[in-house]
Amino acid sequence: MKTERLHQQLEFIKEIDKLKYIQRKTRLFNSNRHENDAEHSWHLAVMALILSEHSDVEIDVLKVLKMVLIHDLVEIDAGDTFLFDTTKNHLNTENELIAAKRIFGLLPKDQKEEYIKIWQEFEAGETNEAKFAKTMDRFEPILQNASNAGGTWTEFSISYHKIIDKVKGIKLGSTTIWNYTLSLIDNLRTKKIIHD
Repeated sequence: MKTERLHQQLEFIKEIDKLKYIQRKTRLFNSNRHENDAEHSWHLAVMALILSEHSDVEIDVLKVLKMVLIHDLVEIDAGDTFLFDTTKNHLNTENELIAAKRIFGLLPKDQKEEYIKIWQEFEAGETNEAKFAKTMDRFEPILQNASNAGGTWTEFSISYHKIIDKVKGIKLGSTTIWNYTLSLIDNLRTKKIIHD
């Protein structure tokens, strides 16, 4: 019984190695190299540990860590969609749910159910933990783009107002991080790196 459980867990661990091959549009800090999904998830986990004190409410940090580490695993099947993509909806939840069921379905039943539930909680974005996890998910690319003179925002001519609209959910998880975000984006606007 334990051997079968271990086998299932190891199959899942091997499968999620594919996350390292999913390239994102954003680039590493002060770099031309694109980030992959595994790097993104790791970075969010460290950010959540370090920045959790800035949550507006008390949160279960372990649950936030689980969310940020697994939230993009579905992109192994569904692919990554750029937040500012104009041809594909970023909320590709139907395909992503199919992917979640397949990928987490490699795990033993109890873990499969736990991680699908955590993934769905993140996607819904209604709990305090999901709000903070989503804050981390939106904040990291902002830091990256600011370090790269506008990064993907300048590359794809994304307007100031569109950026604000897409990242405003940050304030649901942390007023402090939202205020910092606004100062970064406003600074890029003042320097005419991003435009109205």
